Amino acid sequence: MNAPVKQHLIDPEICIRCHTCEEACPVDAITHDDNNVVVDAAKCNFCMSCISPCPTGSIDNWRVVTQIYGLEEQLEWTELPPQEDIADAPSANIEAIDDEVAKLLADAHAGAGGKTSAPRSAPKPTVNLYSAAKPATATVQGNYRLTAETADSDVRHIILDLGNQPFPVVEGQSVGIVAPGVDGEGRPHRMRLYSISSPRDGERPNTNNLSLTVKREDKGVCSNYVCDLKRGDTVSLVGPFGATFLMPDDPTTRLIMICTGTGSAPFRGFTMRRQRTAASARNSMALFFGARAPDSLPYFGPLKKVPDSVLAKHFAFSRVQGEEKMYVQDQMRKRAADIVEALGDAKTHVYVCGLKAMEAGVEEAFKDIARAAGLDWKQIRNDMRGEGRYHVETY
Repeated sequence: MNAPVKQHLIDPEICIRCHTCEEACPVDAITHDDNNVVVDAAKCNFCMSCISPCPTGSIDNWRVVTQIYGLEEQLEWTELPPQEDIADAPSANIEAIDDEVAKLLADAHAGAGGKTSAPRSAPKPTVNLYSAAKPATATVQGNYRLTAETADSDVRHIILDLGNQPFPVVEGQSVGIVAPGVDGEGRPHRMRLYSISSPRDGERPNTNNLSLTVKREDKGVCSNYVCDLKRGDTVSLVGPFGATFLMPDDPTTRLIMICTGTGSAPFRGFTMRRQRTAASARNSMALFFGARAPDSLPYFGPLKKVPDSVLAKHFAFSRVQGEEKMYVQDQMRKRAADIVEALGDAKTHVYVCGLKAMEAGVEEAFKDIARAAGLDWKQIRNDMRGEGRYHVETY
């Protein structure tokens, strides 16, 4: 029997095939095919450069093994293998490796994100049903501008009809799109991910379609491709992806949703789902939504029509002429009493979605609010995260 060693693996059930880890790896230890993204044990030196950039935590998986899992074997996986029993294996310097990994993981997960799990009442999501090699084909039903023509950003609401193709999704998942053509070096464009902004049963109940919220980026190949799609156009979809940033099915749970810009996409799906399945629920959802100005805030008009008894809305605008700059963390501090009360409820779930730059401000606001109430925010956050009640998805 071989001496046990530590092996770095990627969870294929959670991985969204965004290839961020592959780009971050300095020793080219991460590779992929049309099925999986995997780690080459012969090259991996446990530098941990890939851990922090991963948006799902799928990269943060390890096994102590007596026989290294090869690349071909990993590429065939649909789930991680269980930890093998090494009780009778020869001793090895596993503790030293564990200590090093634990420290590096602690540093990598020092932020408000880190590894989490799905809410306990969330449904089991379908993931990786369609690959880049065998995508689903959707037809554009509509492409609507969400921001005013005078706004400094062009954000679109894209509705995609799946026809007779099965494409089961739940709120909080994403889909992948690859813009047609090749880049300057003749290689196919990389897949880009977009959060689904509709509930699981479609834009209208019982329709096999889904919607995306997409911001046009100045030099974004895929965002411009998607934003320029016209009614009747077809587009290839990969996925669905995402197994943790999900909405609880329990209608008695409370949701605190914090976002900027297109980070509102999953929360639109959350809100519509709650309205359809628990219309009588009151004071169960709160939204903290930041943008530069009202005309650049996606879904501003429709959101205002949602009753406050269903969704408490706290908008934060940072570039309104003549007014003081306000960010989501400022609105959170204004509602400190409500947040403290919600954090004391074991059925409260917190979701943060949007630009990476917002994460630090949100984290500091939670710290300040908890400290003022004599609470330990770090402990609260870690407990919630372990229970599948605290989720961060920033980019």
